[in-house]
Amino acid sequence: MPDINQYIQEKRVRLGIIVNTDNPETAWNALRLGSAALGGGHKVSVFLLGGGVEIEKIRDEKFDVTELLKKFARKEVSLLGCSTCMRLRHQEAGVILKSNLGDLVKMIADSDKVVTFG
Repeated sequence: MPDINQYIQEKRVRLGIIVNTDNPETAWNALRLGSAALGGGHKVSVFLLGGGVEIEKIRDEKFDVTELLKKFARKEVSLLGCSTCMRLRHQEAGVILKSNLGDLVKMIADSDKVVTFG
């Protein structure tokens, strides 16, 4: 019987994660998935839409989004944010890089799997 762990390690995927909410638990779970994928040697891209562009502002005792964002920064994962959504929310670029829907389309096309949160 094949070893599932060996199969997973041999199959590296490009995972696209779309976050469309500023709900602490949902954003936290999206970043946890990305962190787990990075830990497994997979490539991760993150695109923030709608309320998701406010991910840096999330403060919650149970769901430490800030700590996960720091992990992403250390692993040099780009967090792309919809520039229109950012402008509408008076959100400046920081950890989040201003981007556009064309970049989202490219991320989707370049990913093996895409998951959406929110």
